[in-house]
Amino acid sequence: MSASASPMDDRSRRRGLNGLLVYTFFMVSGFAMLMPLVAVHYVNDLGFAAAAVGLALAVRQLTQQGLALVGGLLSDRYGARRMICLGVLLRALGFASLAFAGDLPALLAAMVLSALGGALFEAPYQASIAALTTTQTRPRYYAISNWVSGVATTLGPLIGVALLRFDFRVVCLVAAACFALNFVVALALLPRVEMPDRAPPSRGLGLVWRDTRFLRLVGLMMLYWFVAIQINISFPLLAQRLTGDVASVGLMFAVSAGLTVALQYLLVRWLERRWTSAQVLVAGVSLMSLAVGAIGLVSGYAAFLACVAAFSVGALMTRPTQQTLIAELADPRALGTYLGVSSLSLAVGGGLGNVAGGWLIDVAATRHWPWLPWAVFCAIGLLSAFGLSALLRGRVPRAQAALS
Repeated sequence: MSASASPMDDRSRRRGLNGLLVYTFFMVSGFAMLMPLVAVHYVNDLGFAAAAVGLALAVRQLTQQGLALVGGLLSDRYGARRMICLGVLLRALGFASLAFAGDLPALLAAMVLSALGGALFEAPYQASIAALTTTQTRPRYYAISNWVSGVATTLGPLIGVALLRFDFRVVCLVAAACFALNFVVALALLPRVEMPDRAPPSRGLGLVWRDTRFLRLVGLMMLYWFVAIQINISFPLLAQRLTGDVASVGLMFAVSAGLTVALQYLLVRWLERRWTSAQVLVAGVSLMSLAVGAIGLVSGYAAFLACVAAFSVGALMTRPTQQTLIAELADPRALGTYLGVSSLSLAVGGGLGNVAGGWLIDVAATRHWPWLPWAVFCAIGLLSAFGLSALLRGRVPRAQAALS
């Protein structure tokens, strides 16, 4: 299904898509250099309970993805670029304020402000990609975009850890600067992506509400995000506990992102020539679930990194395929609304995953049950894979034509 947006020539589309790749790089770099270090800084440096930091991360997740629907509705109504510009400025302000947050209320306030910015730019950003690509070009573009994300995710934590040698505030301010720079990128490179018929929000919501298959997909993706989000909460905490060195967190993310850079485009392209997008998604979720379950059986950092590597391969299989499936199932008359609703999967699943991840890590340490969090994550992930297999079996065409 091709997106429907205001008419533009091929040159404008290419310029816009290239601009979105630049935007993606700075967006992911800014996020990746700061967010994984939040748990480490507040738990180990300031003495916060892991559950309290998990709560703050969950508030950000729930606020951003929970309100992404609002960003999608506003995008359909007022245009994607306008919402992106406003959103990245709010995110920059939120990250800058995090530099001066020394207690839980201030941490929560900074997280909420950052989340409001993300809520405004996330759905318009995704809607812009869907509107500027076609059914034929979309899978390949998502693979390239995720490769760029992998490069940024590789560099981001390494830069963050390096800046942490100076001060956590420096990390926050540099991350904020990445989003301030994206304001310039959006103004200079992104075209005006607007729906041809600016219908009232109720019409888009009605289209989504009647689309039961899309809503079931959103529900199952909540379970997926519950597991996927652990790389930002449970994984960093375990990495530092295994080594006693914050640099191990950066190395963990470097391994994960390095695999994404090396394999993202070629592996997904190879798989989607042989499997449907749905099969790639289910296989990726299954691999992630088994890898996270295996973490509960290891005791050394090297074995932990091996599990992280397997988890990362599963993640790089799922990212472009779930994006493609969501874009293909979205009604082109209300792209922003559909993509805003799809963000609820990350809002609910990711929010619960952050809270449960921090809490389960605390319980495992107190009760001396190191396997507990990872067994729970594995079971939930496999449940998601089973549900996705049942929902999507035989209903999604092969992407071979698009990728060959």
